[in-house]
Amino acid sequence: MSFDSLGLPDSLVNAVKEQGYTEPSPIQAQAIPAILQGKDVMAAAQTGTGKTAGFTLPLLTLLEKGNRPKSNQVRALVLTPTRELAAQVHASVVNYGKHMPLRSAVVFGGVKINPQMQTLRGGVDILVATPGRLLDLYNQNAVNFKQLEVLILDEADRMLDMGFIHDIKRILAVLPKKRQNLLFSATFSDDIRQLAKGLVNNPVEISVSPRNTTAESVTQTIYEVDKTKKSIVLSTLIKENDWKQVLVFVKTKHGANRLVKNLDGRGIMSAAIHGNKSQGARTKALAGFKEGLVQVLVATDIAARGIDIDQLPQVVNFDLPHVSEDYVHRIGRTGRAGNDGQAISLVCNEEFKLLKDIEKLIQKVIPRKTLAGFEPGQPLPPSVLDSRPVKPKKPKKPRVDHRDGQRSGPTTGSNKKQRSVRGNFVGG
Repeated sequence: MSFDSLGLPDSLVNAVKEQGYTEPSPIQAQAIPAILQGKDVMAAAQTGTGKTAGFTLPLLTLLEKGNRPKSNQVRALVLTPTRELAAQVHASVVNYGKHMPLRSAVVFGGVKINPQMQTLRGGVDILVATPGRLLDLYNQNAVNFKQLEVLILDEADRMLDMGFIHDIKRILAVLPKKRQNLLFSATFSDDIRQLAKGLVNNPVEISVSPRNTTAESVTQTIYEVDKTKKSIVLSTLIKENDWKQVLVFVKTKHGANRLVKNLDGRGIMSAAIHGNKSQGARTKALAGFKEGLVQVLVATDIAARGIDIDQLPQVVNFDLPHVSEDYVHRIGRTGRAGNDGQAISLVCNEEFKLLKDIEKLIQKVIPRKTLAGFEPGQPLPPSVLDSRPVKPKKPKKPRVDHRDGQRSGPTTGSNKKQRSVRGNFVGG
């Protein structure tokens, strides 16, 4: 199958080919025809499956014809959980839609709101937004949805995890009832299906990968190490193996800063992205990493959403995640686009329960190693695979972290000040 056979206009097919793609991925081959037919879609697709193009390409096709947006109006709305993902989705809209006369914008917190209010006055065909920022704009009458034709929820499971359910319900309440709805999620959990009941109508369901599985192209390894030796073990592995580009996951913002300082002190160029970093600093760090100027990018889970690098060779779990599913998301960032990848986890004795939960989820015992000279004082107990079914977790209570695009509740006082917007035009 080729992109030419999916019913896309020549301008889009040419733009796709200019990006170096010749055949659609499974999610694209199934989602694009359904969306072009005007159907509601529920798609389970993990990071690296090509889901963004799976909805941006047909969206651009649908919007090419039709009435231009009036002042402050939006024809298609894409909701994402974080700034980085919003920027990534908007970049896809720009790249694929460069030969089309459509206008798009991206809005999220972390920068000033007034320029975005001015941008939206001209109306946009496609608006990519985080929920909190969108509500700020709506409450200030900067955006209206009378012309809305399509709503897309991207990474819906992550939005629920981050406490966005109330914001999503507020947004749904002000949208036209007659619209096309597209919901993309890593899994079809019970919470996602509950959300879908009030969102999609008779949807086409698409699932392109088994739930909570890890790609065969990713080699998973555990290094047993004492907690206090993790930093020196990581820098030793980087130098001994001559790793040029490493994405490292940590639990906390402070832990990210501390690790960057340690790696820099050992001559390894590093940068951190997390919620306490300004948007400019985060964008600069990610750009430097993609260009090879930064060797190690240290990230928290939330800030890392939206990092899209096709040939990322190494992912390191400096800290194991508390939510086992996040392990699958993390290591899914390597071994993509037909390439092999390595997922290395530095695990201390205190993290053994987290390791057990992860191995139970993926139904695999991860091979273990030790680094010569850094054998742990407290070795990990042996793993025994637990094959009992995983019980669904209760949904998390909403958290508030405005800097990472999170929010649970209406805008008040000083919170308004923290949230702001940025956006760009396609062909505008």
